Amino acid sequence: MLLAPAPARLLAAQALSRAAGAPLLGGNAAELLIDAAAHYDAWLAAIRGARHRVLLENYIIRDDDIGRAFLKALVECAERGVLVAVVYDWLGCRGQSGDRFWAPLRVAGGQVRAFNPPRFGQPFGWISRDHRKLLVVDGELGFLSGVCISEKWLGDPSHGVAPWRDTGVALRGPAVTELEDAFAESWSSIGTPLPPLHPDIDEAAPAGDVALRVIATQPATAGMYRLDQLIAAMARRTLWLTDAYFVGVAPYVQALAAAARDGVDVRLLVPGTSDIPMVAGMSRSGYRPLLKAGIRVFEWNGSMLHAKTAVADGQWARVGSSNLNVASWLSNREIDVAVEDAGFATALAMQYEKDLANATEIVLAPRRWRQHSDQVRSSTARPPRQRHAGGSSSRTAAGALRIANTMGAALTDRRVLGDTSISPLLIGALVLLLVAAVGVWWPAVLGWPLAVIAVWLSLNLAGRAWQLSRRRRQRDSLAAGD
Repeated sequence: MLLAPAPARLLAAQALSRAAGAPLLGGNAAELLIDAAAHYDAWLAAIRGARHRVLLENYIIRDDDIGRAFLKALVECAERGVLVAVVYDWLGCRGQSGDRFWAPLRVAGGQVRAFNPPRFGQPFGWISRDHRKLLVVDGELGFLSGVCISEKWLGDPSHGVAPWRDTGVALRGPAVTELEDAFAESWSSIGTPLPPLHPDIDEAAPAGDVALRVIATQPATAGMYRLDQLIAAMARRTLWLTDAYFVGVAPYVQALAAAARDGVDVRLLVPGTSDIPMVAGMSRSGYRPLLKAGIRVFEWNGSMLHAKTAVADGQWARVGSSNLNVASWLSNREIDVAVEDAGFATALAMQYEKDLANATEIVLAPRRWRQHSDQVRSSTARPPRQRHAGGSSSRTAAGALRIANTMGAALTDRRVLGDTSISPLLIGALVLLLVAAVGVWWPAVLGWPLAVIAVWLSLNLAGRAWQLSRRRRQRDSLAAGD
């Protein structure tokens, strides 16, 4: 629970439960897992020791050495009679693994389902993805994380590529039942439900003294978004965020800014280099309002920062699969755990400080630098024709500032945020100009794809209308029979 006067704590607990759509569960044990190697060791050990059931749900399961190690462990489980059920995201695994990869598990008796492949009658249904990273074994041990099953998370030591930085949690206690229920809901959304997993258990036995909420979001529910907003409003001293694909929407950015202006130490750690450069560019475009509000922004110096965590006031922490963007908040299936425990929050805060030691802080230019740069721009806007040296001297000064900025970042772990880059604007202008030229001289190049898309959408809409009409006729027929 965030630090607050005692009379306010009941109201805070009620607000958190309603915002997240998840009750507070006591009696749990929670252990942080840092980076993929620790995750894979713990996950594989749990699978190999399974006695009753293994439930695995992950966005990416890749056909590589790591993926095949998991497949082998799952096949061995199924062969000795353990219930094995796997949900993978169709789009996430597109080009990573397919039906042929899962054939040995199906032969051994395991069950595998793909979440949300393209379906006739739902032309935009593919937008919603299963972004969860969840493993539950025997109803006793559960894991959730940002880690996918791919050797990419381990880096490439032969080429000097460090492992990806990621965070997860291992759970025991009543929360594991919530994880199983979340998996069962995903499974039933695709096909026949699982048999009852714990019919004879009224309440799971306690395994520790950690209180937490399991937040299993579904498209359009926005439970994690409401909780993130509420935590930003309730934080009193610190709010430290780590996110892989931060694209802050205005209400959330305003909530963070309000907290920072109220004296809360708000920090945001994001990747310095990203596996999705477009998202990284969108994230950087939003730095300036954060910095102006007093929020400290840091970029990770390693290969890729993929963790999704938050820690507030040394009392509350969040770990899971949700990123701070609209896709995670409103469109995807995600799963996170919100922990109200000082020990767990302190451990996550210590890891955060350790991460900042390998990060570069982004800062706004000092006022005098901005004034000087404004003077340089105004003095070179209309240079006298007889003085050609002015342009070259300004370019030299700009080059010197860039070199100083780079050197300063290396020496002080700070980098001055420059003006909005013009490169994306120029690239966008050139792309649009190219599209316009193609449309003028080769209209069929644009016309045929548009026609195919229009036909596809029309067929899907017609199919959807037919499905709805058929269901209505069936309902009418049943009503008439009654």
